[in-house]
Amino acid sequence: MTPHWYRTLDAQGRRTFWIAFAGFVLNALAIQLYPLLQPTIATAWGLSALQAGAIASVTLVASTLGGWIAGALSDRLGRVRVLRATILLFAAATLLCAISRDAVQLTIARAIQGAAFGGEWAVGIVLVAEAAAPATRGRMVGAAQSAWAVGWAIAAGGVFSAFSFHDPVLSWRVAFGLAAVLALGVLLLRHRFPSPPAGRRGERSAIWRDLFAPRHAYATFRGALLAIGLHSGYWALATWLPTLLRFEAGDGDAGRRLAVMIGGSFLGYFGGSWLSDHIGRRGALLTFAVTATLFVPVYFALPHSKALAIVLGFPLGFLATGMFSASGPVLAELYPTALRGSGQGFCYNLGRGVAGLTTGVIGAGVDEVGLAPVLAAVVAGAYGLVALAALLLHETRGRVLADDAPPALRELTAPRDA
Repeated sequence: MTPHWYRTLDAQGRRTFWIAFAGFVLNALAIQLYPLLQPTIATAWGLSALQAGAIASVTLVASTLGGWIAGALSDRLGRVRVLRATILLFAAATLLCAISRDAVQLTIARAIQGAAFGGEWAVGIVLVAEAAAPATRGRMVGAAQSAWAVGWAIAAGGVFSAFSFHDPVLSWRVAFGLAAVLALGVLLLRHRFPSPPAGRRGERSAIWRDLFAPRHAYATFRGALLAIGLHSGYWALATWLPTLLRFEAGDGDAGRRLAVMIGGSFLGYFGGSWLSDHIGRRGALLTFAVTATLFVPVYFALPHSKALAIVLGFPLGFLATGMFSASGPVLAELYPTALRGSGQGFCYNLGRGVAGLTTGVIGAGVDEVGLAPVLAAVVAGAYGLVALAALLLHETRGRVLADDAPPALRELTAPRDA
């Protein structure tokens, strides 16, 4: 049965969705390879937990700069034109990861990959939000974001299968190489996609510092706070939980536990998007954030039998991604079209950059405290920030994003302070 939000799209809207979805799958596949391969690479090159964590941190911090630049350029040059450039850079950087000969080269390659990833995601999610109808925007954005779980699942399945049959050191190079080839395939799809105009004709071009002007500064603060909490919690789990599971359960059981968590993540995108369209963005964020803040300490504190680990992994994945489904529409709805790429790019990627620093802090604390206690504290604290941001937000559900909509409708649906 075709979802209602999909039936409301015209041909251009459907193409926008599927091209963005394909790109997001690729992003997840290539970006999640390193956390899955981190123990193998660390062993092969003799890296400490701090050094291995630093490579992951660099990727996320670099994504901040890439998102800011690409978001600003998309407001001036057009969304799809910038997307084409980011996917080409992403493919090249992924290939560099495959041929890296030491930790320094891999760090540089992952930094470039992170910058391209940050730019592609920031611009792509704005494009999807602008193509959606106001009443179903949450569900469409959530469906597009569910591509991350699909890419993560492909990466995990490929990595654990390769470790079962081939030399692990060779396997991680092959994995990055295949991801680069897939990136070029997505680029070919996007090359055929016509670029919409960057903004309304005659509209004054917004500049980046407008995000901090009195009219938009509070929206930027709340969007940044929301993104910092979301990304810090998610990336702490995505970067270090595979390592924890492999050390505790071995490759076989770790793969099964991670598969259940990824399944919960996939459904979380749809659950969060449905909730945000029905009870509002603010209510959905509060529901997921408060539940996750209470659940995470329980997950890491309880002794995990095989059965219990599988049962608890599903809600952990569901809660971790359910919040993202509401956050995507919120960040798009906080800003007018002329600032939307810049605003969403700034907030979203600032959050990812702070998350990069957070993953490095976790690596530094592993030897002193242990991985599980550090993860529990960081993730629960991060989701507490999401709850705080949700309390500060005004409801934006149903806001019309098109600047050529009737003025009365734009005024009626605009947030009170944005």
